[in-house]
Amino acid sequence: MTALVLALVAGAVTGIALGALGGGGSMLAVPALIYLLGSTPAAATTASLVVVSVTSVTALAAHARTGTVHWRAGALFAAAGLLPAAAGGALSTRLPSALLTGAFAVIAGVSALRMLRPAATARDSAAVRPLRVAGAGAGLGAVTGVLGVGGGFLAVPALVNVVGLRMRVAVGTSLLVISVNSLAALGARAGAAVSVDWTHLAPFTAAAVLGAWDGRRLSARLSSDLLRRLFAWALLLVAAVMLADAVL
Repeated sequence: MTALVLALVAGAVTGIALGALGGGGSMLAVPALIYLLGSTPAAATTASLVVVSVTSVTALAAHARTGTVHWRAGALFAAAGLLPAAAGGALSTRLPSALLTGAFAVIAGVSALRMLRPAATARDSAAVRPLRVAGAGAGLGAVTGVLGVGGGFLAVPALVNVVGLRMRVAVGTSLLVISVNSLAALGARAGAAVSVDWTHLAPFTAAAVLGAWDGRRLSARLSSDLLRRLFAWALLLVAAVMLADAVL
């Protein structure tokens, strides 16, 4: 299978995950870029931010048309993460990879377990607590910057459990958060001497954008509870694999 075909297939799967689940794109993009397309880890994390940024903006537009974006909570959540995302991006190159992988796995596992609990009761816009939303957004921004991921795998649980949004609205709103955080983290890495292979990245990104539209249609056909549980179990699996990689 040629590199172009691999890039197209991996990009499509990444886009479907982002469109349907509001996250998980970087979790798929980074290993695909490393193991299928031969990128270095540093180049893969930077390239994944490009893919996730472009794809998230596209998927956000689709969700906005269906009214599944909570703009007030999403804007506050994203704004609170801007500076932490930039700072985390600058710090990421100084931390040992095993520490980053282990921390990532623990945070992802805790978030997944919270998602498997009974769904949080949705609140209306007047009940959104700005301090709680801002605190969660700042923490997510830091994780995005340090780990080089869009953060949707954490944004969705936080928007459900901290903000109290319904799963379908949390998925749409997380795309706003991912877009802002990814762009901030990417800007912080702009001065780094990392070479990105655009011959792989361009078709990967194009396929991801198209896949995000299919993912958004898939999310409309699944119940919120089923979507939440699928997301949680997938996240637990990723956390277990990453934790094993960190300690072995």
